[in-house]
Amino acid sequence: MTAKLFWGAAALCLLIALGMAATGHLAQAGPLFILFFLSIALAFRTNEALKGFTYTIMIFAAVTTALYYPTYFTEVNGFKFSKLITPLIQLIMFGMGTSMGVEDFVGVVKMPKGVLIGVVSHFIIMPLIGFLIASISGFPPEIAAGIILIGCSPNGMASNVISYLAKANLALSITITAISTMLAPFVTPMLMKLYAGALVDINVLDMMWDIFKMVIIPIGAGLLFNKFLSGKAKWLDEAMPLVSMFGIGFIITIITAAGRDKLLTIGPALIGLVLLHNLSGYFLGYWSGRLFRMSERDCRTIAIEVGMQNGGLASGLANQMGKVATVGLAPAVFGPLMNITGSILASWWHRRPPQEDLAESQPVLAGNV
Repeated sequence: MTAKLFWGAAALCLLIALGMAATGHLAQAGPLFILFFLSIALAFRTNEALKGFTYTIMIFAAVTTALYYPTYFTEVNGFKFSKLITPLIQLIMFGMGTSMGVEDFVGVVKMPKGVLIGVVSHFIIMPLIGFLIASISGFPPEIAAGIILIGCSPNGMASNVISYLAKANLALSITITAISTMLAPFVTPMLMKLYAGALVDINVLDMMWDIFKMVIIPIGAGLLFNKFLSGKAKWLDEAMPLVSMFGIGFIITIITAAGRDKLLTIGPALIGLVLLHNLSGYFLGYWSGRLFRMSERDCRTIAIEVGMQNGGLASGLANQMGKVATVGLAPAVFGPLMNITGSILASWWHRRPPQEDLAESQPVLAGNV
């Protein structure tokens, strides 16, 4: 009954909002579009199959709010909200560190081939695709540079969750994420200089330091916390995932508000190209694993690790460059989109166990007959 109420409210809000838009009252339809997304999110919460998309729908509600009421998310009493982006990224990276341990890096020794292929494929495929898409986009240089920036970023922690749901190799996924993140201070600035240097000014050393202070130091602190204090502050262990989710959502909202005018003109095209970037990463990542005769589980892992990026870090770098309203737009769009596509891909693969899993189950089935 509750689910039907939420679905009904969502349908009603959408119909009225579309009616207002069709009659030239789009500017007044904002509250209804916001209520539509909130109702959809609440409806998703009541459905096990859709529950995982609730957070992403909430992001859409926040983005819609920022598009209609940008002044509330740009500054208050002279304080610019963009100043919160770097501290929020550091907090999110600390949370990432608290969920990691030394064993996450041991996979380099246990699975050297998979880790090497995953990390190298990630830092070759996504920056190159980003560069090609940016070159044909026709976007202003700074917005095009944002597409390259998200491609040059390391993997995001969301890829580990998606790998688990997709019946991929979770241990390999975690190790690739850890290694690519540790390499980011050195690899990301060099790739940005190579691919985006003609579009925006890239100071390699400054970007190295920005990544180091936003990623390496907080993750290092998180690792120490995990080693010495994990379990002793259970409230913090439980709070960090929620804090990270709120932080990412708030960062996307700030960037949306700052770049509202540009998003309204290039938004659909940017969404389409960012989606192409993301899907190309999955496809080429999967086949890079196939090229080197990796198992199905490992190919799925590499596909996910290549296609999913750390949009938060990319947003933080755009902010440090002083171009959050332009360079930061593509990372802000990429984050919610990759969560949707990743969840769909995970659901599809989850219903299709890897062939090696089926082969391992055959002797058991034969023995029972």
